[in-house]
Amino acid sequence: MLAIIAAGPVRVWDYQLNRRWLYLFDPDLVWFAQNVLDRIAGQAVCTPVLAVVAIVLAHRRQSWRPIGFALATEAAFFIGIGGLKVLLARPAMTLHDPRFFQGGLLELGDRGISFPSGHSAEAVLIYGAAVYLIANYSGASRRLVRVLCWVVIAISVNSVVVSFLLGWHWATDLIGGLIAGGLFLRILTQYDTRTRYRWKRRESFAATSP
Repeated sequence: MLAIIAAGPVRVWDYQLNRRWLYLFDPDLVWFAQNVLDRIAGQAVCTPVLAVVAIVLAHRRQSWRPIGFALATEAAFFIGIGGLKVLLARPAMTLHDPRFFQGGLLELGDRGISFPSGHSAEAVLIYGAAVYLIANYSGASRRLVRVLCWVVIAISVNSVVVSFLLGWHWATDLIGGLIAGGLFLRILTQYDTRTRYRWKRRESFAATSP
């Protein structure tokens, strides 16, 4: 739905907001934004965080489910989010063309697959998955889980603001990434919750049966 909106009248707003704002505002902050703030939502940081959480909880619970959930999350990112990026083929801001189906991975490389933003999707999907595992496979308090949820929100906002100020994405790319990441996270958590509930029912039935 957002892709349809972005391809319509909102496309004009995307084009009007096409600036490398941080370079205009304070070039001295560019290095810090690129090499510190932007990398928080990158695969090099978020994937190890999710992996550590999944492995530790799998060991404590003596179950492969946390690791399976983490692998499914990574698959959702590369296949789901990556598939959308390739399918919609939107050029990056640096090419000054906000239209869809004008780019492409083979023709333009990573500059041809801008929508949805991978970093903003990762911020929600990968870190959100880590919080879900902590909330459902550990003894973490509700207060801690709420704090971690706010951390995910902060990381997501940071990803959107930094990418926008650096001029790496159209505004709708970033919003689309948040929505796509949240959608895939919702699908994964719903599936895990349902299968975990069924598994507990089977265990309970087996324990009570003669």
